Amino acid sequence: MSETTEKKTYRIQNLSCSSCAKTFEENLKSLPRVKNAEVNHAAAKIYITGDATIAEMEKAGAFDNVKVRDVRELKVEKESFWKKKENYPVYAAAIIVIISFLLSYTLGENHIITTCGYLTAIVIGGYSLFITGFTNLLRLKFDMNTLMTIAVIGAALIGEWQEGATVVILFAVSEALERYSMDKARQSINLLMDVAPSEALIRRDSTEQIMDVAEIRVGDIMIVKPGKKVAMDGMVIKGTSTINQAAITGESVPVTKQVNDEVFAGTLNEEGLIEVKVTKLVEDTTISKIIHLVEEAQAERAPSQAFVDKFAKYYTPAIIIIAILVMLIPPLFLQANWHDWLYQGLAVLIIGCPCALVVSTPVAIVTAIGNAARNGVLIKGGIHLEEAGHIDTVAFDKTGTLTAGIPVVTDIIPNDRSVLVKAAALENGSQHPLASAIIKKAEAEELDYQSVAIHHFQSITGKGVRGDIDGQTYYIGSPSLFESLGKEIDPRVSELEAEGKTVMLFGSETIEQIIAVADELRPEVVDVLQELKHMKLNTMMLTGDNQRTGEAIGQRAGLTAVKANLLPEDKLNIIREIKKDRKVAMVGDGVNDAPALAAADIGIAMGGSGTDTALETADIALMSDDLKKLPYTIKLSKKALTIIKQNITFSLIIKLIALLLVIPGWLTLWIAIFSDIGATLIVTLNSLRLIKINGYKS
Repeated sequence: MSETTEKKTYRIQNLSCSSCAKTFEENLKSLPRVKNAEVNHAAAKIYITGDATIAEMEKAGAFDNVKVRDVRELKVEKESFWKKKENYPVYAAAIIVIISFLLSYTLGENHIITTCGYLTAIVIGGYSLFITGFTNLLRLKFDMNTLMTIAVIGAALIGEWQEGATVVILFAVSEALERYSMDKARQSINLLMDVAPSEALIRRDSTEQIMDVAEIRVGDIMIVKPGKKVAMDGMVIKGTSTINQAAITGESVPVTKQVNDEVFAGTLNEEGLIEVKVTKLVEDTTISKIIHLVEEAQAERAPSQAFVDKFAKYYTPAIIIIAILVMLIPPLFLQANWHDWLYQGLAVLIIGCPCALVVSTPVAIVTAIGNAARNGVLIKGGIHLEEAGHIDTVAFDKTGTLTAGIPVVTDIIPNDRSVLVKAAALENGSQHPLASAIIKKAEAEELDYQSVAIHHFQSITGKGVRGDIDGQTYYIGSPSLFESLGKEIDPRVSELEAEGKTVMLFGSETIEQIIAVADELRPEVVDVLQELKHMKLNTMMLTGDNQRTGEAIGQRAGLTAVKANLLPEDKLNIIREIKKDRKVAMVGDGVNDAPALAAADIGIAMGGSGTDTALETADIALMSDDLKKLPYTIKLSKKALTIIKQNITFSLIIKLIALLLVIPGWLTLWIAIFSDIGATLIVTLNSLRLIKINGYKS
């Protein structure tokens, strides 16, 4: 790929609003060596196809004091909102307006000094506004900047200098509010950026040195001392410690890490000294992938946002037509005063600025997705956030989702250690998953099964194994194996199977021991399903296991319905059938049941501490493998939907009320700008309430 066609990514700061983002994007596209440009306002990133220097890009964004930096600089420069340079002209203009207002009481409103004061405030406070507004006017592009420019110049032309100057300041305040709200909404992702250290202690070629993460290579040995954060993804090769993985999984309970265990960048080493072999470059670490996916998700337009954008496309031209009609009809046909109705028309133009409407959705989306990421839930886009708020049915895979996926021995009849040691010795030669459950049980009982000699070991496909102990032939396997040997099956076997357990028998001439094994429910499952029922959601299990086992698990868990004996295509067909009447989410492990996960309205993967599969396949990933995050995610989605609807409704009602004031002639520039800035402030604060929702209460 040549230099001029390579797609490059940069981080940006200070971009005020979505309208400014479009202007910045157009300016970037006009640069001589740039083939294409895309501005991601929500994630504060730009994508350049072609070539451009940082100086050229900053010049393209100079109208909004945009700063550009390399994408690898994850750290965000923290700057006080009040100390931002773009706010200084607003402060200066506000002081001049106040002085001019006070002088008007002694010199008069129309005195040359007072008028010059207001004019100075308009120029200082609205300089960047007018540059953008005039440029858009020449292109016949009518956005917020264009409408405000026309309104302020119109106010000056009819002698309303004081109101024109005040409108400029209040509009600047409104833009600052939008900038502040987006910064607050990005707060969660900024916290993720601050998680991983920028350097690490590395041993390379027998030499230890502090090294920048960008210089660390795969295969380097990273030394992580107690109390220090892990800087790179890797595998423990020496030492044991407990690691706090809250940054990745949202859970603060530390996890013990030993040799051959995986550790993630951004996690905290709490106790021991460990040495870690680096397995990924800095841009490929789990935390980097999460940051990238969340930033992309925050920029993805949700259905409600698409509605707002489409509405604004027709809304703004409609407002311009209404403003022209307000200016012309009363004076021309009703002999009304030209000055009064020109003033009313200008006020209508200000009402036409869709600030609150434009802010209503993206701030809520960005806040909710960022909050979810901080709590260990990766939501891959606004559309998935909204869909999760609409679901009424949740389908679960069994193994690894509702259950731990690890079979354990639940019953031994009779509980005779001398017999169990023989069973474990025989199973030690088997590769079957159920064999590992018996061996673990023997180890827990501290039985020396490895000292038992097995001769003539043989696997009986699909049924069990056989072998000789002390010259006697023993069998261990399914009840069907012993039926084929002509042995009578104990009625307790059926009772155990009715409880959803898998039964194995051990014996020689007679059956000497019954061993029941089950894949146990996750400890949180019952509470989670109870909470989902309280939320009026249907719950069901789709499993390939037999009907008896499935029903037993479903009964213990408290599921609404159970579908068993299913192949992957059966699960897919069931999901498709449910979708005809209801909105369904499929919860699986991100590896199995991929067709069902893809077909559901929402595919939710058990994340496995950020496995690549879970990150790539699901619409939503529960990074900590904790089902308690599921009710939290649905609650967050429903809350976000409610807030978006409130914001859109409130914004439109405020605009409508203000427009109705035109009829009696009560609409003023003051009322127009205050209704706009007030609505913007209210929808912003309403959206930021989503920051307070946390995932620690199920």
